[in-house]
Amino acid sequence: MAGHSKFKNIMYRKGAQDAKRSKMFSKFSREITVAAKMGGEDMDSNPRLRLAVATARAQSMPKDNIQRAIAKASGGDAETYDEMRYEGYGPGGIGVIVEALTDNRNRTASDVRTIFNKAGGNLGESGSVGFMFDRVGEIVFAGDVTDADSMFEAALEAGADEVESDDDGHTIYTDASDLHSVVSALTSELGKDPESAKLIFKPKEPMVLDQEAAEKLIRLIDALEDNDDVQVVFGNYDIPEDVMEALAQ
Repeated sequence: MAGHSKFKNIMYRKGAQDAKRSKMFSKFSREITVAAKMGGEDMDSNPRLRLAVATARAQSMPKDNIQRAIAKASGGDAETYDEMRYEGYGPGGIGVIVEALTDNRNRTASDVRTIFNKAGGNLGESGSVGFMFDRVGEIVFAGDVTDADSMFEAALEAGADEVESDDDGHTIYTDASDLHSVVSALTSELGKDPESAKLIFKPKEPMVLDQEAAEKLIRLIDALEDNDDVQVVFGNYDIPEDVMEALAQ
């Protein structure tokens, strides 16, 4: 479990609980609404919306929920969300970046600061940990889409920079500006939407954590992800598989 939160890692930690799934769908809905409001409801001309919908579909979000989220963007009662980014240090000095969509900046900032403090970390200024990460595109496909060699060839042909394949699936990294074009090319080539496709903060030099440090950090990440306004959390950490297995017991 390295660097940033993915849905499969969250599920590995917590199990497929209905409450968590409902919260996940709520976050997807907010991102879809914001994307539609900013770039229009036509997915062909709105790459952000297209990626948000593809990610939601890959996680089995009901079609009606997706359509309501899109329609909400043009409704008279549609909320206005601000995109916020918070940076700080978690337990053990781990750099943490939090991305949020909020209709109340003061509330969200206060909530995030409180979560950091309770977990033994501290919220910093903008840019305080950003230098520890690269901004890149990340595309995730399930393992049954194709084999590792074929994915490697297809991804590089599409313009990707890096491909990682394991038993869980394939993760493709791109330059931030190439994310949408690579997703389109791979989707066309493979005939299937990715499980997720988004811009992420990839740690430059992840810190390997032991079980005690990992437990403290995961407590912070869990608390942040449980906040309704928080969309995604990134950190410059690497938790070995044996440690993750021990924590999951």
